Amino acid sequence: MVQKQTPPEHELPAGLAKPAQRALIGAGLVNLEHIAKVSEDELKQLHGIGPNALKIIRQVLEEKGLSFAEK
Repeated sequence: MVQKQTPPEHELPAGLAKPAQRALIGAGLVNLEHIAKVSEDELKQLHGIGPNALKIIRQVLEEKGLSFAEK
């Protein structure tokens, strides 16, 4: 029997710590397109988003040709 794969509910960068994932999901930022609509300063305000999470997110955004929103 072949199992049907469902698309991931959230498409967050790999390597993010669980607190960072929960912070993003709690803020409704469930994929890179959503994350790119907020500024880096706004993300820093979320509890669970630290320097390592910002570094990972910034790198993945750049790889996809995206960036944080301007302030």
